Parts: sequence; C-alpha cells; structure tokens
Amino acid sequence: MSTLFDPLQVGELTLANRIVMAPLTRNRAPNAVPTALMAEYYTQRASAGLLITEATAISHQGQGYADVPGLYGTEQLDGWKRITSAVHQAGGKIVVQLWHVGRVSHTELQPAGAAPVAPSAIAAKTKTVLIKNGAATFVQTSMPRALLADELPGIVHTYQAAARNAIETAGFDGIEVHAANGYLLDQFMKTSANQRSDDYGGSIENRARLTLEVTRAIVDAIGGGRTGIRLSPVTSSNDIGDEDPQALFNYLLRELASLNLAYIHIVEGVTGGAREVPERPFDYAALKRAYRMAGGRGAWMVNNGYDKAMAEQALNTGADLVAFGRPFIANPDLVRRLHDNAELNTPDNATFYGGGAKGYTDYPTRQQSSTSA
Repeated sequence: MSTLFDPLQVGELTLANRIVMAPLTRNRAPNAVPTALMAEYYTQRASAGLLITEATAISHQGQGYADVPGLYGTEQLDGWKRITSAVHQAGGKIVVQLWHVGRVSHTELQPAGAAPVAPSAIAAKTKTVLIKNGAATFVQTSMPRALLADELPGIVHTYQAAARNAIETAGFDGIEVHAANGYLLDQFMKTSANQRSDDYGGSIENRARLTLEVTRAIVDAIGGGRTGIRLSPVTSSNDIGDEDPQALFNYLLRELASLNLAYIHIVEGVTGGAREVPERPFDYAALKRAYRMAGGRGAWMVNNGYDKAMAEQALNTGADLVAFGRPFIANPDLVRRLHDNAELNTPDNATFYGGGAKGYTDYPTRQQSSTSA
C-alpha cells in the first residue's frame, strides 16, 4: 500500500515523496522577472516531492495578470536560474508551468496595448489582476481577437522554445503544459470559447489539435520524461465549458498516451471550488482507463481540495501523486506537518495576490512556532 511519503520515479524525475506543490499564482514578479523573494518562497517548500511553479508566461502576448513571471527574456531566465539552483541545493525538484492566457488578459498587459488573442473573438466573462498603487485590483478582461491560422505555428514554436530554455538555461527539472482553467489551450479545446470553422475548430479532433501540437513539440525538444500536462475537464474557471467533456478528454488522453509523458495532472471538478459538478458529471476513472488502455504510463496526479485522508484514499485507488495548493501557501513545511498529523497554519487570503514577504515567506514552520511559544 503506497503512502504520501513513499518515493516515486516520475519519468526522468526521482521524487522523494508523492506530495506535489500545485501551481499557485502569487503576483510577486514585477516586470515579469523572478525575484530573490520568490527563491526564498520556493526553497522553503522544497521538501515537497515536486514543486510546480506558478503559471509562467511563454511570451509577452501570453501574459494575463500583473506581476506574474515570464520565461522569454534573459533577465527572466537568470531569475529562474537562481530559484532552481536554490531549490536543488535544498534537495528539491522543480518544474515550470508554461502558460499562455489567451483571452484572459487586458490591453494594459499586452504588447503595445493590443487586444488579447483567442481561438474566437468571444470575451471571457471573468476578471484579471492589475496592480494599482501597489495593490492588486481586479478588472474585467478585454475583448480578444481571433488568432489567424497562420499564427498558430508560431505559438507552437514559442511553447517549444520556452520549454528548451527552461531546461537548458533556467535549470528546471521539467515543464508542465498548462492546458487547464480556461486559458489558451483550454479555450481551443472547449466549445464555449472555440467557434472556429478551420482545422482548429468544430470536431473534437480539431479542437484538441493545438494542445497536441504544443505537447508533441515540447516532447521533441526536451523528451516526454521531463514533460507533464495539466487538464481541468469540467472547470468553469475563466468562463469556460464544453458540450461533451468526457468525449473530448478521453480522445485527448488517448492521443497523449504515445508521448511517454512524465505525468498527467488532473483538476477534479471546479478549480479551487466544488469537486462534484452535478450539471457536468465526469468519470475520471474512465478517463484514466482511456489513457492506460492506449498505452499511457505517465504518473497520475490528482488535484482539488485534498486533505491527508483524501490523498491517502486516492493513492489507494490508483493515483500516483497528489497536488496540494492553498495548504502550501501557509505551510512551508507541509510535508512534515502531514507526516506528523500536525495542525496546519491558516492562509491569509488578503495576501494571496501581490505584495511582499507578508503572507508569502513569513509563515512559520511547526518548529519555529514551537520555539517562539
């Protein structure tokens, strides 16, 4: 019987345990450049079997929120290199989540104030974050323009270049393709955002095409053993939805099976919300079967609202890894606290997005709390 604290080989990565720190946007990278404070934050949490970074833009066009990091400039790569070096010195493993937000952006965040891009010119009924007078401010996303078909190979190439730079220059152990939560790849896959009539719209095969092209290009560059992908079949985050998510994602997973990916990261239910969505029932066991029956051998990572008991049950019913999000915000020593069944710190919601060390690197470990008591 597997436990959260057993080691696991995941593609080319040897993990000390099965506890994963989920990607968590924190808006603390001014001008999209990773900072020394971010290095401290990730290093504090390096006891996780795997750290997945906050979503990181592959290009300026891919930016959708203020003060989120990028992976497309020399200063950005140098900043990430300092972080990966610090995490490795602390004995951790870290992968970067590659991100293009598509329509979930604002003209203030785009090159030359341009409109965000999307599969179709359909506005997302959601908000993004700008920093005004040093404070995070939520604003409605801007109206996007539809990408031309001849622009899509360039986006595939940009993903591939970002993956190569992540490994060869920034020193990451791997990458995660962000194809979830209503961002660009998810927008192409799902009917609520994609009304195209070309080879990237209409049928399931067409709507999944861009995600598959991106993932194959990345695997060609860095190998499947260093590549994971994040998917959220039924989330409504960022105004996204699909008419038949089971058929869509079963197809996608069968196609991904041959790429020998390190892991498949599945958000169950609504991201950061309800795990069960009665109006959008989904069979995650059937999804996993479709992947395995097609020959997929990547580790199966589950995510969304897990505590220790739920995580152990998931491992006992076939999951390989469990991702924890908000508990890692307030508990840099989450692995130890879970191991010891210790009480967890409570996160301060007011400091989630933007700011400095407060609510970021100042949460005490259990040992620090005991010493100061």
